[in-house]
Amino acid sequence: MLSTYTYPRFAYRPPAELQGGEPRRYPVVVVGAGPVGLAAAIDLAQQGTAVLLLDDDDSVSVGSRGVCYAKRALEVLDRLGVGDRCVDKGVSWNVGRTFFREEEVYNFQLLAQPDHKRPGMINLQQYYLEEFLVRRAQELPGIDLRWKNRVVAVRQNEQPGERPGVGLQVETPDGVYALQCDWLIVADGARSSIRRMLGLEVEGQVFMDRFLIADVVMKADFPAERWFWFDPPFHPGQSVLLHRQADNVWRIDFQLGWQADPEEEKKPERVIPRIQAMLGDERVFELEWVSVYTFQCRRMSGFRQGRVLFVGDSAHQVSPFGARGANSGIQDADNLVWKLQLVVDGKAPESLLDSYAEEREFAADENLLNSTRSTDFITPKSKTSLNFRNAVLTLARRYPFARALVNSGRLSVPAYLSKSSLNTADRDAFAGEMVPGAPMADAPIREDGRDGWLLDAVGNHFMVLCTVDHPAALEASAAAALLALAGGPFGVEVALLALQHGSGSPGLRVLEDRRGRYAERYDARAGTVYLFRPDQHVSARWRCFDGAAIRAALARATCTLAEEKPL
Repeated sequence: MLSTYTYPRFAYRPPAELQGGEPRRYPVVVVGAGPVGLAAAIDLAQQGTAVLLLDDDDSVSVGSRGVCYAKRALEVLDRLGVGDRCVDKGVSWNVGRTFFREEEVYNFQLLAQPDHKRPGMINLQQYYLEEFLVRRAQELPGIDLRWKNRVVAVRQNEQPGERPGVGLQVETPDGVYALQCDWLIVADGARSSIRRMLGLEVEGQVFMDRFLIADVVMKADFPAERWFWFDPPFHPGQSVLLHRQADNVWRIDFQLGWQADPEEEKKPERVIPRIQAMLGDERVFELEWVSVYTFQCRRMSGFRQGRVLFVGDSAHQVSPFGARGANSGIQDADNLVWKLQLVVDGKAPESLLDSYAEEREFAADENLLNSTRSTDFITPKSKTSLNFRNAVLTLARRYPFARALVNSGRLSVPAYLSKSSLNTADRDAFAGEMVPGAPMADAPIREDGRDGWLLDAVGNHFMVLCTVDHPAALEASAAAALLALAGGPFGVEVALLALQHGSGSPGLRVLEDRRGRYAERYDARAGTVYLFRPDQHVSARWRCFDGAAIRAALARATCTLAEEKPL
């Protein structure tokens, strides 16, 4: 009954640099071929930048590790070309249930609204995600993916007369070679060796508790939901989490307490009785992977260090409750790459990269706050805290106010970058959540008679979207003014969002609001204009078209207009 997954081995090839000569120089080097590093490399390659991607291993991660991928991450993976593969293989779910002892006290729906392309969450073993991303990277000619290449030294070029950049020493099975790059993206994980080489630290809190992860292969008719128990009879005084994954693999997390011996707890003779107590002696199962972990809520003080840019776990670490690790790391890459691409192309100043640090440090703090609150609720450290938690769980059976206090892990949601220096503030009145800085909400659309989705239609470039009752209502002068915004150094696309079906407008792309969700979610009516960023956040919005205002907003979003305010 064991999982049928076979871990791939990727071929090591001796790098050309080992043949001698001057160190080669690359526009961008990415270190770490996990989900975040692969996402960054694929995004850059798709936009035309050659990328060197280094990894010290030659396979994917062992064990399920990151399991839950939220709707926002799936939307990014769509743009990287692997979204369908992930959703098709993974287990989609929207419902979570929380139990206190033997009784359900709380449940939630991740997607309360209909008409979204992607589910609230999928469960998928990290090795599948990594393999899908590797296969995608291998399809792209712009990525040089080198296995068994370990960075052993790193140095920023800061001496007078040196060309700005970063120098690396890389160790391979055939020897050590040197290279140079203009920009270095660090995605080498929580124990980042590059962070250590540069003498940089992460700061925050390490929680004194231990948890056992067991990946169990079994056939079970449990629904595809997240189940979390506080103080269950089969594991008294502790917590347990159950998730279904692909291939009949079930992820079970057991809280152990700080005094547990990690090596002893990983032994089958310790793990199997715990699972039998939970599932019953009659349940047939096999262990696929076991690990014991502690967790921490920490981050670097600055994600940009000159020409070295930290993403994912190398920059910030959170507890696993809430699925905020890989999801936030994928969003780091999504935020960084479009900005770095503009800088590499010479279309935006280097200061645009400061906004990566500004925005994603804000997002990391939000994740750390929510993760810490979840951890404090799940693992109370005093008798008073335990009594409070148990009282909340008891009251939650009957009272809605108490359910709002139940915290078995606030699940990953994208950050609203509403105070970003790249935003243009509203000058007109709007309702709803699509404020400048908000992650875009999806909506069903129709284009050229084919049904589709808004986020797929927007893609990964700047877009100006002007709402009209129907395309024929747009005057020729207005169409000409819109077309004048198209293209330019930032590759802006201009399109119409039609509230009603009608014939198209010459020269302009037309998206129809298929079920009225765009008008509802964006508080849009005829004349409403939105400017969207390449990472699908709202940049600005207006009630009527103003070409000069749109150009100013675009300049602000690319740091080609000088005026900044702190987040």
